[in-house]
Amino acid sequence: MSNLITRTTELAMSVTLTYIKPGDTVVDATCGTGRDTVVLARAVGNEGRVYAFDIQKNAHLLTETRLKSHGIANVHLMLQSFVSMSDHIPERSAAAVVFNLGYLPGGDHSITTTADTTIEGLEAALRTIKPGGIVTVVMYDGHDEGAEEKKAVLEWAEALDHKKFHVAYVSLLNQKNCPPEILWITRK
Repeated sequence: MSNLITRTTELAMSVTLTYIKPGDTVVDATCGTGRDTVVLARAVGNEGRVYAFDIQKNAHLLTETRLKSHGIANVHLMLQSFVSMSDHIPERSAAAVVFNLGYLPGGDHSITTTADTTIEGLEAALRTIKPGGIVTVVMYDGHDEGAEEKKAVLEWAEALDHKKFHVAYVSLLNQKNCPPEILWITRK
């Protein structure tokens, strides 16, 4: 058995998948290279729907290529910021919204998610998830914008109404080189 705790993004997704069933609507807020998009699309099956957002054309091309190679057709690719998800997905209808913050792997590192837009996107995600749904955020603070973004996201999450949401935060405390950290928010 492999050590899931050492693979932060897989740990984040493994928990997220427990909230998803076939036929659900889910959101990949930052589709990037399409890895999470494929996992989400398989989880919801042919009857489900995935909305995948990214502001970078290259991310859409990478995701589209990955989806085609896996024969997946139930994904709506949106060349838009995740802040617009409420414009496309009805309130309280998604089982899960996944954010993988930072920059596109292998892409331009000067194009990153930012504290302000991420908080705006998380607010949209909270409007989008249904009762019992989950928002998963994988954060990277190994670059200047990432450290500021993580600080803002954690302050925002800590202030969420405990009567409406559960919030969990995972950090690999003894690891060097700024490993990814996970934030989960579920709607009661």
